[in-house]
Amino acid sequence: MPAMDVTATEAKNRLGQMLEHAQREPVFIEKFGRRHSVLISAAHYDALVAARAGPAAREDAARAFYERHRDWVDAQNALVDRYGIPGEEFRSW
Repeated sequence: MPAMDVTATEAKNRLGQMLEHAQREPVFIEKFGRRHSVLISAAHYDALVAARAGPAAREDAARAFYERHRDWVDAQNALVDRYGIPGEEFRSW
């Protein structure tokens, strides 16, 4: 599905539809015939912010995730140590 270009008036009148479309891809909003703004999903926005933050922020997020879910992560790692990774023989890396 191609990106959607709409006027500001159309975006205002069809906001619910624009929000749903933005979950799949950006909606470009035009004002006076020029692109003015872009409506994107929260997940896409979060990914952009995380990518912009750099490796240190990702390391902090990974550390926070591990601290919050330590028992689960340790259990998963123990399973991998014990049984390996299913389908590992088919991986090229």
